Amino acid sequence: MSTRLAVVSTYPSTPCGIATFSAALVTHLAAAGADVGVVRLVDAPEDGAPPVVHQWVAGDPSGARSAAAVLDGYDVVVLQHEYGIYPGPDGQDVLDLMARVRVPVVTVLHTVLTRPSANQHRVLAGLVARSAALVTMTSTARDRLVEGWGVDPARVVVVPHGAEDNRAPGGGVQRLPERPATVLTWGLLSEGKGIEWALLGLAELRRRTPLPTYLVVGQTHPRVLERDGEAYRDRLVALTRDLDLTESVRFDGRYLSGTELRAVVRSADVVLLPYDSSEQVTSGVLTEAVAAGRPVVSTRFPHAVELLSGGAGLLVPRRDPAAIADALERVLTVDGVAGEMAATAQRLADAMLWPAVARQYLGLADGVRHPALPAAV
Repeated sequence: MSTRLAVVSTYPSTPCGIATFSAALVTHLAAAGADVGVVRLVDAPEDGAPPVVHQWVAGDPSGARSAAAVLDGYDVVVLQHEYGIYPGPDGQDVLDLMARVRVPVVTVLHTVLTRPSANQHRVLAGLVARSAALVTMTSTARDRLVEGWGVDPARVVVVPHGAEDNRAPGGGVQRLPERPATVLTWGLLSEGKGIEWALLGLAELRRRTPLPTYLVVGQTHPRVLERDGEAYRDRLVALTRDLDLTESVRFDGRYLSGTELRAVVRSADVVLLPYDSSEQVTSGVLTEAVAAGRPVVSTRFPHAVELLSGGAGLLVPRRDPAAIADALERVLTVDGVAGEMAATAQRLADAMLWPAVARQYLGLADGVRHPALPAAV
């Protein structure tokens, strides 16, 4: 009899990285033989269809209780955690859910902060205490839990983020000589993405070599749009104009996913992640870029340091346009550099693909369901 798994998360059509992550995980868990249902977090009730079996509506006083009643019909719960996706300050209502669920819970931690607020600390401590097992996607996040939060190392498993197989036939980076190189940044747009530093870096690069096309793909984050409108994007467009980069920079405000996004990623000669954060321990964009065999230039956030240090990309300081220009110049103009990075990324890809990741989750679920047996991870 197959394991019955319930996933608690945002879920498409919500434009959210965790929703996209959960949809891919659910698809591949089902392909591996699991019976999977989704308890979906929503701001307002929506039409639902399988695998969504229940909607937890923000603001519903009975939301956590109703969700827990559904979850207890499954063998194991796989709960995605990010502070911003659950109701209440810092998503604290997730603790009400955890207090009510009686089946084992595997909590997937998308963020592990080194300097949480008091309430953020309380929320994560509560999740740690009530979870049968914890998943991080990097060793950095695992170390933070073990060293900073005193979590038993045996309770924390590192499982890669997961990515579709988007490697181009034949591998490597190939560009038609008649077109400029393409540098790509994608994802939901918000302060902290560091696009302004990339634009300033391009202005510096222009003094040295013909400019690539810089493609910035993604809609403004819905929460940011509610609060600030398109203020950040408007500033970026204005900066592009002030730097006289309008011929080289393209903003595509669509939320791309699936086949369309994979095609855009494959077409990139370099993926640029100029993020401001020094805390980010999980990046789906980074994972997808490496799994597609694309050379990466990234600021030194923890996931990037861990994944790129072996040669799949170049690391640069945060908020340093000159360093971004240096790195792009090296990848785009020095013979063999892009090819070596792509080859290293190709070697990393197999362990990051969704079928392998789904098998690890199934093994972990079996382990918490039958604790006398070792988890096959």
